[in-house]
Amino acid sequence: MARSITLVMVLISIMSLANGSNLYPQFYDHTCPQAKNIVRSVVAQAVAKEARMAASLLRLHFHDCFVKGCDASILLDNSGTIISEKGSVPNRNSARGFEVIDQIKEALEKACPQTVSCADVMALAARDSTVLTGGPSWEVPLGRRDSLGASLSGSNQNIPAPNNTFQTILTKFKLKGLDIVDFVTLSGSHTIGNARCTSFRQRLYNNTGNGRPDFSLDQSYAAKLRQNCPRSGGDQNLFVMDPLSPTKFDNNYYKNLIASKGLLSSDEILFTQNQQTMQYVKQYAANQELFFQQFAKSMVKMGNITPLTGKSGQIRKICRKVNS
Repeated sequence: MARSITLVMVLISIMSLANGSNLYPQFYDHTCPQAKNIVRSVVAQAVAKEARMAASLLRLHFHDCFVKGCDASILLDNSGTIISEKGSVPNRNSARGFEVIDQIKEALEKACPQTVSCADVMALAARDSTVLTGGPSWEVPLGRRDSLGASLSGSNQNIPAPNNTFQTILTKFKLKGLDIVDFVTLSGSHTIGNARCTSFRQRLYNNTGNGRPDFSLDQSYAAKLRQNCPRSGGDQNLFVMDPLSPTKFDNNYYKNLIASKGLLSSDEILFTQNQQTMQYVKQYAANQELFFQQFAKSMVKMGNITPLTGKSGQIRKICRKVNS
């Protein structure tokens, strides 16, 4: 009896190890020592070609981890058995960077076939994109494996939306094991990149269904936005998230919130709807180093959301489809 209880306890500890705590930065040091350099090199070329790509690759990692964990499910195309997450509301006409991931994977397959997972590629690309645009670096824990399926419904339900309420977004973070500090800190990734007119139009014209704009948005800024984001049409028109330094990873995002110039409703509510998050916004606006330190910690924490490890999943040869 005692022996069987011990065995059960050992099995439980092995299972808990397999749920993420056995990811570590040196995972490929022997099997593919050049992996990190290959990822960094391809990302650097892509960002040099198009500055916006840094934000796109960072966002891809977010949108992957919030659905089924960090398992590269977002990369899967439609197939006979898979309904792609690329067609979900948060990703359709919006998620991008897939070709860059393809290029990285192709280079890795030449160097060390079927060794480095697509999920790890995304985690590394997110870090490299942050560094390339002036943000902090961190050691990326590695050893994730790739999923055998996708979840369209999970993508529609779990990813925070720009018009979600404060409580809804916080709940979506908490369901993934992330807290209010992670919520404020990871939102700071909006210091780079663009947003589509459709993501914030309601703030300009009909914020609460009363036909009036959102008065928590600086009105001169709102007037500028209206010039290229009309009441109807222009859904895909792009706007920089941070007008002060749109391609530089810095703490201006938080300064914008204090100035009532957070582009998305989901950004500005960090300053207007909760005392605790307001304090973090003020701290990060005053101290970029503090923001950078916490961003690195929160990214590692997010990258650890229920990864597949050990013998779970697979190492895809092509990130867009499961191995046949």
